[in-house]
Amino acid sequence: MDPESFKDCAKEMAEYIANYLENIRDRRVLPTVEPGYMRPLLPSEAPQTPEQWKDIMADIERVIMPGVTHWQSPKFHAYFPYLQSYPAILADMLSGAISCIGFTWIASPACTELEMITVDWLGKMLGLPKEFLFCSGGKGGGVIEGSGSESTFLALLGAKAKKIKQVKKQHPDWTENEIVGELVAYCSCQAHTSVERAGLIAGIKLRQLEVDDKYKLRGDTLAEAIRKDKEEGLIPFYAVAALGTTGSCAFDSLDEIGIVANREDVWLHVDAAYAGAAFICPEFRYLMKGIEMVNSFYFNPHKWMLVNFDCSVLWLKNPTYLINAFNVDPLYLKYDMQDAAPDYRHWQIPLGRRFRSLKLWFVLRLYGVENLQKFIRSHVAQAHEFEALVLSDPRFQIIGEVVMGVVCFRLKGSNKLNEALLKKINDAGNVHLVSSKVKCTNFLRFVVCSRFSESKDIQYSWKEIQLRANEILEDYNRF
Repeated sequence: MDPESFKDCAKEMAEYIANYLENIRDRRVLPTVEPGYMRPLLPSEAPQTPEQWKDIMADIERVIMPGVTHWQSPKFHAYFPYLQSYPAILADMLSGAISCIGFTWIASPACTELEMITVDWLGKMLGLPKEFLFCSGGKGGGVIEGSGSESTFLALLGAKAKKIKQVKKQHPDWTENEIVGELVAYCSCQAHTSVERAGLIAGIKLRQLEVDDKYKLRGDTLAEAIRKDKEEGLIPFYAVAALGTTGSCAFDSLDEIGIVANREDVWLHVDAAYAGAAFICPEFRYLMKGIEMVNSFYFNPHKWMLVNFDCSVLWLKNPTYLINAFNVDPLYLKYDMQDAAPDYRHWQIPLGRRFRSLKLWFVLRLYGVENLQKFIRSHVAQAHEFEALVLSDPRFQIIGEVVMGVVCFRLKGSNKLNEALLKKINDAGNVHLVSSKVKCTNFLRFVVCSRFSESKDIQYSWKEIQLRANEILEDYNRF
């Protein structure tokens, strides 16, 4: 493909993308294909000679789109948003063209320096304490990771390295393996599975603690768990507070947990994967009360802030423990001025890294803070609209509190009834939801996900849910 052909093909692709997104309501949100659908549609071997661009474009609709679940559809209400925007798409094009692997500052100075600046911009937008920002002149700073799972795992590694160093000073005869065997971490039973997985990978014990009647982890629960473990000779070292749990979008009591964690010298990490984006709106920052007591904090702009996946921003007050946890410094990566700026390879698991900050930079500049706030507020308003519709039907009930763009609801009745309702909704394929469970109660999660979502989409989805509820209840009443 020569430069002129590239320009023509890029223009055609841009038109296709825009048409796909702007007309996404016309597509069935869930595909009807079955596993293995694609193999009969494609040759068994790669082509020996070049094919035509027009044939590839034709195959997008013939081969790819039949198997796509349309996450950007206003009828998609499952999981959490994984959004995109035209500015972010353009930034990814540029990132692909530059194609730098920014593992050190010298590998591409702009890659490192733009990341440092944009994570500071974002931290200020959220109202994070200055100790988390590069511009404060202290030890703290931020980094863009690929996912929240990475961010949580990296924070655990930093906490683990810090505690091992502390214990070694007190007990120099203890081996590292002996210390690790006594380490214990804590989270809510409603914490994301990535927290449990981080513990499994790191080889440490993890306590999943019970929540209160609002599905929040409280400080006294953490304090009691730590007390019991210390009596058993274990070493508490890491706790995760969730601000916006995956199951019900509940908010752990960060201010209470922070007091306990600081008193017990336990590293406190905040998982705000989805809800963290809302903290750019001052009216939601009350949910961050206690943030000054936190060691690390992350949220995913790729969820609710119009930045394409992957973009998970992790801030640390003192990244030294993480950097030193697996610092390998071969000669071929050394360069002059090495200590004058971060080498982000020390802040992550892989060596290579993409120029992710470009899409964050594009989005922040082309939307501006005010329009991003307006977008977040519109989703929250639509969630409350859906909440009101649910409450208007006496057959349904709301579970938990509606704070963000998530509404947890269920048919009054058994878990089996609600499982049947979810299956009926998803089998029809007109809208897509998933379920969750807290304290033995199954319910459905309705999340406002699409950047195209409007009131008419909320009304459409509610009518679809009511229709399937009618069918389920008729079936149940028949027996």
